Amino acid sequence: MSFFVANTGSLTSELKLTDGAFGLGRLPERLQPNSVTDLVCGFCSTGCGLTAHLQDGQAVNLTPTAEYPVNIGMACPKGWEALTPLTAPDRATKPLLRNQDGLLEEANWDIAIQTFCNRFKQIQATHGNSSVAFISTGQIVTEEMALLGALAKFGMGMVHGDGNTRQCMATSVAAYKQSFGFDAPPFTYQDFEESDVIVLVGSNLCIAHPIMWQRILRNPHSPRIIVIDPRTTETALAATQHLAILPKSDLTFLYGIANILIQNGWINQPYIDAHTEGFEEFKTHIKEFDWQAVAAATGLRISELIHCAEAIAHGKRVSFWWTMGVNQSHEGTRVAQAIINLALMTGNIGRPGTGANSITGQCNAMGSRLFSNTTNLFGGRDFANVQHRQAIAERLNIPVSVIPDENSLAYDQIVAGIESGQIKGLWFIGTNPSHSWIDQSALNDLLKKLDFLVVQDMFYTTETAQQADLILPAAAWGEKEGTFVNSERRIGVCRKIARAPGEALADFAIFRLIAHYWGCAELLSEWSSPEAVFQILKRLSAGQPCDITGIRDYRMIAENGGIQWPCLDNEDLASNQRRLFTDGKFFHPNQKARFCFEAPRFPEETIDSEYPFTLLTGRGTSAQWHTQTRTSKSAVLRQLYPEEIYVEISHADANRLKVKTGDWIGVRSRRGSLQARVVIAGTVQEMQIFIPMHYRETNLLTKSSFDPYSRQPSYKYCAVALFKP
Repeated sequence: MSFFVANTGSLTSELKLTDGAFGLGRLPERLQPNSVTDLVCGFCSTGCGLTAHLQDGQAVNLTPTAEYPVNIGMACPKGWEALTPLTAPDRATKPLLRNQDGLLEEANWDIAIQTFCNRFKQIQATHGNSSVAFISTGQIVTEEMALLGALAKFGMGMVHGDGNTRQCMATSVAAYKQSFGFDAPPFTYQDFEESDVIVLVGSNLCIAHPIMWQRILRNPHSPRIIVIDPRTTETALAATQHLAILPKSDLTFLYGIANILIQNGWINQPYIDAHTEGFEEFKTHIKEFDWQAVAAATGLRISELIHCAEAIAHGKRVSFWWTMGVNQSHEGTRVAQAIINLALMTGNIGRPGTGANSITGQCNAMGSRLFSNTTNLFGGRDFANVQHRQAIAERLNIPVSVIPDENSLAYDQIVAGIESGQIKGLWFIGTNPSHSWIDQSALNDLLKKLDFLVVQDMFYTTETAQQADLILPAAAWGEKEGTFVNSERRIGVCRKIARAPGEALADFAIFRLIAHYWGCAELLSEWSSPEAVFQILKRLSAGQPCDITGIRDYRMIAENGGIQWPCLDNEDLASNQRRLFTDGKFFHPNQKARFCFEAPRFPEETIDSEYPFTLLTGRGTSAQWHTQTRTSKSAVLRQLYPEEIYVEISHADANRLKVKTGDWIGVRSRRGSLQARVVIAGTVQEMQIFIPMHYRETNLLTKSSFDPYSRQPSYKYCAVALFKP
């Protein structure tokens, strides 16, 4: 079966989109009607292996893959239910175009893509190439990300394009680049089982990444587990030591721990001398963070600080891990680097059970970081570097003039560009910012100012899609082919195990259609299928720290249980657990890691008598995911979390407010308000509250505050008041 598009303008050739690559018609011929096939999960960055069981050519069940080195036969609730969203009744099955009456009505692909191209070209002709932008996602396969980046930046002349991964891991990218010289998470999941001390900063691993928590439980060394988090989370309850620091005091805390280590001589001076630079300046910087000052700023006892430092000092294999509690902060980059500094100064890097390790959120955030061609040029290069642009042009055999010579605006700057009038047209792919973006009301007001808004998604019912001028129906995970890259840099294969509904197309096919109608198909002629793009990415990675030229094809990846980058020719894949920096050499020109630091800053928003509570946000349960666009489709998952939005309140605050569990209470910030069910819990400290991020209303409250280096939003902190509704 082929899909044909009508001739447009001077385009006289037919574009044929074949089944296996693009989400149309029958399943790939390699799949028998009743068989099994392995693929990686499409929810979080853990990257678990799943086995799909097919009946009459359609996947009917999933089980965890027993031998896959990530999850070793385990799966979280989301993995077991990953097929459910594919058959949801609100799948987008045909293009929808807003008519003159303001209503969305069905259109064929010919009209949809003609409208897409004509409207964006008109905006560019009137306002310049910088007047249109795209926001992509960490939830499509790497090959689709790469094709989108090439299409938008090289073919359509777009300068600005970012991803929703800006919301979850941009801080770690910035931190690694500055400290190590490249965005290079050094670990493998085996380190969870090799450590004798595990330090978790701002990470509720038990809920956010339950398979990783299971890896810790498999650790045979009875590790000390230290959790640094204002909340008494499920992970904190299971820890050896929980340090309930005051919100946003983590940078002061980490500098204080570093000072204790130095003052007591609990550092690895030979490693520091041989493999780092800037330590003496860092040592001078943190002298002012004495025990008393740090205890006062963090709300901890001096004995707790010393106990934590001693555990790090006396551990033989100490690993440091962080997630969104660090990343989503007004000074997150420096906090992440304070963690990196602890690993460097104690020599806990490059060995089994060690490392300064960032855990990302979305299934393909790591693929986005290196190969989406959004804020980085392919392979971790820089758009503003003339040598980098020339290298990419030569490897792709394209004119260097089509490559933008400036870096893209970040997500928040694109949003600000709508307000200033710079951005007139916007294209969202696989993301729902009307729910997930910080200070939600402000964003939704701004979207109304756009001349043209396109949403490309698997559902037409998302809050963002309902505001669109054009909805393009996209195939989902399991309905297309490609690769994902997980938190430990492991590349895994995603297989097509189901048919996309109606006329929905794989994102890859949609991008090719746009290239055809736009008139730049010839420029991208080599980008003909996901596997062809994978071969292109190999070429683009050559010589970079993320070099994957040793990976032959998808089959090689599958046969090896996924493959971590880098992977050069003749690389030994026997262990399938490979760490970076085992030789002590980093990616700066002098091959040394850098100590990065600066003075802590107070959050932009203050707690005062009018707004006396601190709002903390985060994951609710392991059955919820992001904006619940997919998890809400499963009746099983819905049974595992409260349907109504809720707020966790301390016993003391509940007594003072005279509320009980189940009551409704109002929560108001300087930006908006909501009502939520009260849950009286010992998880939060007095004058702090917690609301899960998955509920639509949560981001009515959050403040648009951003880390200056990563441009990542600070979701985890804002001032609120509670009131009786």
